[in-house]
Amino acid sequence: MERNHKRLATPWAAGTAGVVFAVLTTTAIVLVRLALPSGADGVGATVDAGQRGAVRTALELVPFAGIAFLWFMGALRAQAGEREDRFVSTVFLGSGLVFVATLFGAAAAAGSVLDEGGGQGSSFGHDLAYALLTTYALRMAAVFVLTTSTIGHRLGVLPRPLAVVGYLAGLTLLVVGSNVPWSELVFPAWVLILGLNGLRRRSAGPRPADPT
Repeated sequence: MERNHKRLATPWAAGTAGVVFAVLTTTAIVLVRLALPSGADGVGATVDAGQRGAVRTALELVPFAGIAFLWFMGALRAQAGEREDRFVSTVFLGSGLVFVATLFGAAAAAGSVLDEGGGQGSSFGHDLAYALLTTYALRMAAVFVLTTSTIGHRLGVLPRPLAVVGYLAGLTLLVVGSNVPWSELVFPAWVLILGLNGLRRRSAGPRPADPT
């Protein structure tokens, strides 16, 4: 009974952490995108009090999003258990950790605009934030999505349609990158879908035992 309870609790933990990460990350990205536009329109533009407040709010959300993502990773890995493929799992773990580190770096760079006394956005901080987010963090997110989908498909944890969606999302993040504005929202959207799937599995409860 205890082992069955743990098997059910793990998808619930992954689902909850995934939903929390998706909501916090999406909110932070939208706030930064609106306050600090990318491209020529955003570099050197005056940052008013409202935009500063939006960036500050986003920066306060990012650490909690990172914590939720680490919890999400741990819960996903626990579902694999002893069946995990060490090679794929190493790439899974490494890409997830680098993603969080790069996300924090992008947030720190975006926060440099708050230190500008003259009200002008830092061109270096602005460019660095978007480079870290759309070039490096998205690529690590792509690797994480692809490896997670591979592990989930091999172990039968993810339904086939969800695995296919994961492969499509991973390839999109890997190829598109910074070429399409707002493409960084693909990753939290995928995590949200995965999280809701985990919560659905938890609410469904255990399968009835075979009477024989």
